[in-house]
Amino acid sequence: MSIFSSVSWAVDPFEDFHQYGELSDEEIHQLHAGEILYGDIEFGFIANNGNTKSTAFKLKSNLYQDFEHWRNQFKIDSLYKEETDANTDDSDVSASRYYISAQGNYKVGRDNESLFIYGDYNNDKFSGKAYTATIALGYGNRLFEGEKNTVDFDIGPGLYISKTDRDVELATGVKRTQEGQLLRLALQWERNVSKQTRFNQDVSIEKSLSGLSSRVFSETALVSQVMGGVSLKVSYTYRYNSHPEENKKKVDTELGATLVYSF
Repeated sequence: MSIFSSVSWAVDPFEDFHQYGELSDEEIHQLHAGEILYGDIEFGFIANNGNTKSTAFKLKSNLYQDFEHWRNQFKIDSLYKEETDANTDDSDVSASRYYISAQGNYKVGRDNESLFIYGDYNNDKFSGKAYTATIALGYGNRLFEGEKNTVDFDIGPGLYISKTDRDVELATGVKRTQEGQLLRLALQWERNVSKQTRFNQDVSIEKSLSGLSSRVFSETALVSQVMGGVSLKVSYTYRYNSHPEENKKKVDTELGATLVYSF
């Protein structure tokens, strides 16, 4: 352990990548202040043809509003995949998920200090849940701000509700709909790698205070501008559920490359 603890970078590994970007995340919000919507839309499509035909669609958006007292954020994340046997033409859906969330931050102090209210709804056909939903409120602020990096956080209590799919058999006495309290913590780290490239790390943790499912979501992404408002995004997504339904795994991961349009 002493060997690893003594190792440090002689230089910043990103230092010579390119010239760093001129606009910070906060400056982008200021540039679009007062607009109805701005942000980005992400799209991915994969089609395979052979012994097995498959089609996969991914649609995701991260949209903002920035007004005098409120900054609002809206997210949509959907995935659909269908596979067809070339010999029998039998089709089967192997992935079907959509997720929406909304968060409003009321600006109460200087810079990025705010009070927030957050809500989300998730429907994953293959999770064993008909739906899960969360609502939370609390305090948000900027944890760190440097020339190249910003780290923001939100923390606060909330409520969680989920309904088990009707196809799942439950043990005697277990309710199909469950409700409980939770503590939500979210972190957003953004780094300007270059004028054309950004690194994003988003993490949210919902710790159950009622003995129900605790959830972790993490997305690690590198977004590089291709042309104008179009960028290429390479991402790794990690989802964790501490109490999945029977025969379901606790961890779900996704590696993807998609096109992103910013406006």
